[in-house]
Amino acid sequence: MRWLKNLCGFFLLPVAVVLTWTFFGLFPKAARHSTDWTVQAFWFFVLGVALWSLWFMGSIWMSGRPRPIRAYVFGHELTHAIWVWMWGGRVSRFEVSRDGGYILTDTHNFWIALAPYFYPIYSFAVILGFGVASLFCDFTRVDSTFMLFTPLQWLFLLLGVTWAFHLSFTLWLIPKGQSDLTSHGVFFSLVVIYIMNVLLLTVFLVAAARELSFAGYIRDLIENGHECAVLMVQWGRELWRAAHSMGQS
Repeated sequence: MRWLKNLCGFFLLPVAVVLTWTFFGLFPKAARHSTDWTVQAFWFFVLGVALWSLWFMGSIWMSGRPRPIRAYVFGHELTHAIWVWMWGGRVSRFEVSRDGGYILTDTHNFWIALAPYFYPIYSFAVILGFGVASLFCDFTRVDSTFMLFTPLQWLFLLLGVTWAFHLSFTLWLIPKGQSDLTSHGVFFSLVVIYIMNVLLLTVFLVAAARELSFAGYIRDLIENGHECAVLMVQWGRELWRAAHSMGQS
């Protein structure tokens, strides 16, 4: 069924275009009414991404492979396991080492196979940790610093580090012929991974920027989807006319 999934991946390309178009359209809206808190959140997230990127590239330069690879493998296999449980399956074996890992389960589908490539488990762990801690302390009112940063600054710094951790290892692993991708069709898998990562970044951006809302995002998505559909129909008509005129000549 790989050929059928790859065909589905082709029809998902317009969805990827609309999601990307809408995502980048959120930035001018956020910047137009940005507050000091929003600007801080953005720059601390970028700082976290930059710090991890330097570490990632430095570790490859020093040792020929990124570090800590065991932490990534553990998170990768744990994500598989979590999505197995979400689909009502059972995990009978869980193995992790520096050379790789695997799980044995009675349930399998492409969501389970691809989840580690769009589900940044360590970022969700950071959000969960701060969410639990916020039940006991309102971090939005805490101005005191710990190691130079406030709690909210630490939140976005760690989100930047963990999301960059997820993205860098994902990009490093994809060219290595992962069975997670090949078993469901590489093209289809890459399109799904891209779409889910864009959706995840969109959720992070809308949740972080008080100037944005999910209702406004849905309106933009519908509007952009309509414009994309109109353009595709126009292109289809032009191609048909061009093919028809070539056939007559």
